[in-house]
Amino acid sequence: MKRTLSILLRNPLSLLGLVLIAVVVLAAIFADFITPFPEHVGAVVDFANFNRPPEWPYIFGTDLVGRDLFTRIVYAYRISLILGIVVLAIAVPVGVTIGLLAGYLGGWTEYLLMRLTDVFLSIPPLVLAMSVMGLLEPTLTNGMIAVTVMWWPWYTRLVYNLARAEKEEGYVLAAEVIGASKSHVMFREILPNCVPSILTKMTLDLGFVILIASSLSFLGLGVQPPTPDLGSMVAEGAKYLPDSWWLTVFPGLAILIAVFGFNLVGDALREILGGDQ
Repeated sequence: MKRTLSILLRNPLSLLGLVLIAVVVLAAIFADFITPFPEHVGAVVDFANFNRPPEWPYIFGTDLVGRDLFTRIVYAYRISLILGIVVLAIAVPVGVTIGLLAGYLGGWTEYLLMRLTDVFLSIPPLVLAMSVMGLLEPTLTNGMIAVTVMWWPWYTRLVYNLARAEKEEGYVLAAEVIGASKSHVMFREILPNCVPSILTKMTLDLGFVILIASSLSFLGLGVQPPTPDLGSMVAEGAKYLPDSWWLTVFPGLAILIAVFGFNLVGDALREILGGDQ
């Protein structure tokens, strides 16, 4: 970890990525203290200040009902990060377990699990998420379910390929010779050697999950008003371009910062840890 962090800090691009991630995470954590109008997160209207361009104290301007855009973007970061963390906390264990079972056990287990995975992978991710959200009420919880449904197969495919390669290594054969159980071999021998690639993909995927969630909200299938969400803010502001440009530009930049930061760090980790994506 020390070596990895040292290399990340010496690389200008990865350092930029770390800074961007730190800004996003700290803003989400301390949103209650750094935002000037925390009450504007909910169903608040201030028609005396509606649709104002960026100026003090509304540094990002206000929306169509007078709410501070900077405040709503910072709180939207909190929701986006929660969604990304929860999605990966569910998708990674499911995908990794299925990939280990298919890659190590082989036979009919491999055939059935990987054909199921191929079915999910054959459907475009956004289309699959839209299909799930079309059957459910558009809430944050259902948004997490929709994105999770489309995300686990990528980890299954990754770990499946790694497990197939690792099970032929000497340390796995040695564990089998001394009588280690299949679960021990999979989770205590093979899995630790897959962790670098999994961590690299998780870092990259945090940005992509935020992007997919914003896309669903842009289409009206994600978090619903008055809860602040980056995708829905971009969609609402797009109706009033170019006159009220700040309604779209600042939420769009917020998405760009988050995705760009995680991608920079993920690419650096892939080079350092040798993650084979």
